[in-house]
Amino acid sequence: MPEQTPGQTVGPFFGFALPYDGGPEVRAPWQPDAIRLHGIVLDGEGSPVPDAVIEVWGADGDGRPSTERGSLDRDPHGFTGFGRAATSEDGHYAFSTVKPGVGRPGSAPYVVLAVFARGLLHHLLTRAYFGDEPDANAIDPLLRRVDPDRRGTLVATVDGPRSYRLDLRLQGPGETVFLDYGTEQ
Repeated sequence: MPEQTPGQTVGPFFGFALPYDGGPEVRAPWQPDAIRLHGIVLDGEGSPVPDAVIEVWGADGDGRPSTERGSLDRDPHGFTGFGRAATSEDGHYAFSTVKPGVGRPGSAPYVVLAVFARGLLHHLLTRAYFGDEPDANAIDPLLRRVDPDRRGTLVATVDGPRSYRLDLRLQGPGETVFLDYGTEQ
C-alpha cells in the first residue's frame, strides 16, 4: 500500500500565479454604487504579510448572487460577484465591489473572504460585515454565535465615504474569526 505524503503549505507563490488584470474590481470603482473594501493581512506577530492573496464573493445590492459568466473578463458596467487581489509589500489588499443587499431575512449584509498565504495548509474563510449596519448585525445568526469579544474581527469599519476597512489577523491576539463552511451554514 502506498504511503501518504506530508501536506504542503498553500503559498507563497500567489503573488505572481493567481492575480489577474481587473481581479480586485468586482464592480468598477467609478460606478455610483461601488464601495471600497480593504485592509491589511497580518501574521501572528502583527507583521504585514506581503505575499497573500485574498478572494471575495458577494451578492449584488439586492442580495442576489451574480449571474455573469467569466469573472476573468471584466465588464466595467457589470458586477461579477467575485474578485481576487494580491497583497502589497505592506500587506494591504483592496477591492472595489458593492455593498450587498440582504440575501435572507433576519441576516446582515456581508461578503465572504478567502485568505491564501504562506504557512497555511488550507485557505481560510471569513466574512466581512459592515460597521454601518448595527441593527442588522445584531440579529445576524452567525454573528450572534460568535463570542461578543471577537465579533469585531468580522466587522469592517467605515473609514471614509463608501470605504470599509477590515484587517485580517491570521493568528495570535486579535485573530480574525475564521469559519468552517462545512459546519457553519
